[in-house]
Amino acid sequence: MFLAGLTGLITAAVLTTVAITPASAATTASWAAWAPLTGAGGAFQTTMTLAGQPALAASVTSDSRAGQVGVISGASAWLAQGTPVGAKYGSSQNQPYLNLRPKADTAAGASTTTYSFPTPTPSSNWTFVLGDIDADQVRIAAVGADGAPLTADELGFQGGFNYCAPGVAGKPSCTGDAADVPSWDPATLTLTGNVAAMDTNGAAAWFEPSVPISSLTFVFARRSGLPVYQTWFASLARDVTGTVTDSGTGPVDGVTLNLIDGNGAVVGTTTTAGGGLYGFPGFFATDGYTVEAVLPAGKIAVDASRKPADLSTADAVVDFTIRDIVPVAVSGNVSDSEGNPMGGVSVTIGDVTTTTDSAGNYLFDTVPVGDYTATITTPDGYTVTTSPPPFTVPDGVETPITGVDFVVTANPSLSGTVTAAGAGVPGVTVTLTGPGDPVSTVTGADGTYRFPLLPAGDYTVTMTTPDGTIAVGPSTRSESVAETEVTGVDFALAKTGSIEGAVTTDDGTPFPGATITITGPDGPTPISSGSDGAYALAALPPGEYTMTMTVPPGYTAVGPSTLTVTITDAGEAFSDQDFVLLADAPTPTTPPTTPPTGGTAPAGTLPATGVDPAVGTAAWIALGALITGASAIATARLRRRSMR
Repeated sequence: MFLAGLTGLITAAVLTTVAITPASAATTASWAAWAPLTGAGGAFQTTMTLAGQPALAASVTSDSRAGQVGVISGASAWLAQGTPVGAKYGSSQNQPYLNLRPKADTAAGASTTTYSFPTPTPSSNWTFVLGDIDADQVRIAAVGADGAPLTADELGFQGGFNYCAPGVAGKPSCTGDAADVPSWDPATLTLTGNVAAMDTNGAAAWFEPSVPISSLTFVFARRSGLPVYQTWFASLARDVTGTVTDSGTGPVDGVTLNLIDGNGAVVGTTTTAGGGLYGFPGFFATDGYTVEAVLPAGKIAVDASRKPADLSTADAVVDFTIRDIVPVAVSGNVSDSEGNPMGGVSVTIGDVTTTTDSAGNYLFDTVPVGDYTATITTPDGYTVTTSPPPFTVPDGVETPITGVDFVVTANPSLSGTVTAAGAGVPGVTVTLTGPGDPVSTVTGADGTYRFPLLPAGDYTVTMTTPDGTIAVGPSTRSESVAETEVTGVDFALAKTGSIEGAVTTDDGTPFPGATITITGPDGPTPISSGSDGAYALAALPPGEYTMTMTVPPGYTAVGPSTLTVTITDAGEAFSDQDFVLLADAPTPTTPPTTPPTGGTAPAGTLPATGVDPAVGTAAWIALGALITGASAIATARLRRRSMR
């Protein structure tokens, strides 16, 4: 049996820190920093930076409408130490937060705000807080580092609270009700304000995700009034400290150490000083870190030169002990075909295994006399293209054996871009299905994505259409991967729009039950106005839309009964597409006339001329009576009319 170790020099570092003593270690809490909000209503951008090492800045896009939106100073509204989130992360007084609104102040005018992280967030000890949730609601969607959507449990809802409620220590001057807190629906991942949808003060809720996040999206919808909502972020940071000691001579100064995150990236580098001390202060309080000692020439670690560091619950102390190399030493390097070092690769000689450092170097010592063949565990997505020949450790020779090197070649990748109106769309999930298990990733801030290290085969690439958008063209593509990179597997999106309006009478009274037919690229869709006279249709793809009101019987349209709008790839929200009705005037009716009565005309035929003497007198008497009766009837009718 012989001992294994590592040696090598890290050639690049992301962060340089100074050595500190373990006694100076501490937990710190900080609120996020924000860049100014730029752009215009419907297309805002900013950057949110979580406090901690290494710096983690998310690009933020929002289609919120304008008007009292932007980065707010935190001088008049804040989360006090007396709130649940403030108890862990401290007061946010004078710390900035973001104010946003719906896309439009209508039922269908929800805004979408997406935070895209260039590297995944920590898996613990950071929070986001949503405030002023009262006459509105927020639906939350998050995508993990593996491209899978987060569950309610993974989002980590911690509870609702009211930061303006009486008794909250250190609260701002606002007045709120402790019972006024948002409700959380884990089935729909929706946070909803008070039941009455009233505009109130201080209603908020906080979350602590338990898995790394690549993108975080808030879909904010109005329930009544003219709502806004607030967003805060905060995080904890802790320290890694330790010592490097030589088993023969004591503490060693000048030894380089690297801090490696869970993704395998070197996120900090420092050097021992002041008696073998080193420190990495202020790193995100999560697990998955590794501390690597880059050993001086002629030295090897007694146990391991790479050790884990967990900051999720407390500061970490990681010590190293080194010693002189004992002959015979065998060393080499593992790199890719482009000369890049391959850290973390397992190398085996005989029955002993060690791991390459960040520079790709490895070293064994006390290798006994004998014949050996070095092997490596091939990293996923790579093929070994160069292996060293077998070697012999001769008897009586202590000369180190070097140059036992390996070269690996990466499998090709598949990549593309997701765009909307020509601009990259961040935070879109793309899934690759083919040989092996399906894998997912998320587009970066520029809309690009990449699946590296793919074995040859046929693949299906599928884009998950985000909320508030529609695919322009196919959302699934078939591609074949052989020996070269596959690029240009692109997808296009357009934002969906909405149309809203109301039907009223000419005096402004809502008119329920009116039929409005909205005709667009997908054909006609009839809808009815509600009890408040309003109508709405959302999630509409780009195109021209015509709204036609069917005028109800007994009414006439005041103004047009047909309106036309065009929704572009920007996804406009058209409101005030209103119609007005006027009740028709009633048609006058003529009362029926009763024929007069009062006698029967004499029978017979009148003579052509003159008067028959036999009947003349009687006829004149009868005629006089008839005229008198008719006059009486007419007089009675006139009297009745005057009494109405």
